[in-house]
Amino acid sequence: MSLPRRFRAAARYLAPLAAAGALFSLAGNAPAPSGPPAGCTGPASSTWLNVVVEGVRNSNGLVAVTLYADDSSKFLIKHGSLYVGRVDARSGTTRACIFVPKPGVYALALYHDENSDRSFDRTGVGLPAEGYGFSNNPATLAGLPTFKSVRIAVPKPGLTTRVQMKYP
Repeated sequence: MSLPRRFRAAARYLAPLAAAGALFSLAGNAPAPSGPPAGCTGPASSTWLNVVVEGVRNSNGLVAVTLYADDSSKFLIKHGSLYVGRVDARSGTTRACIFVPKPGVYALALYHDENSDRSFDRTGVGLPAEGYGFSNNPATLAGLPTFKSVRIAVPKPGLTTRVQMKYP
């Protein structure tokens, strides 16, 4: 049984393209994805940062990823951030992607918003009541990290950083 004429013409046209695609795939030279992963949060730009959050206690609530510009005077103050992205928490490892305005230096502060109230909960004496973490995973036993210790360079799109969650 022969195919209708229009299908035969399409098959003749598409066969070389399919063969070329298979050749690239076999050679390992298939072009890499050129854009950010699905679900990247923040105002869209051509630069993004993948954030792998490790040590997440449970899958309750959200993980908030707060992006700060390279300005120590705005770090961890109310309305000082560029953007807060939120993703569903996943026990163990949670992955997030956040757009950054352009290549440059930034800082990240994260918290595990277990009750999804979109705020960082503290105890009556002001200590953290929810899990938290920072870019570069600085020590926080003696208090908040210095801005210098959390600065992270983002020279090109698609880089990945790992943040270890700490719980009170």
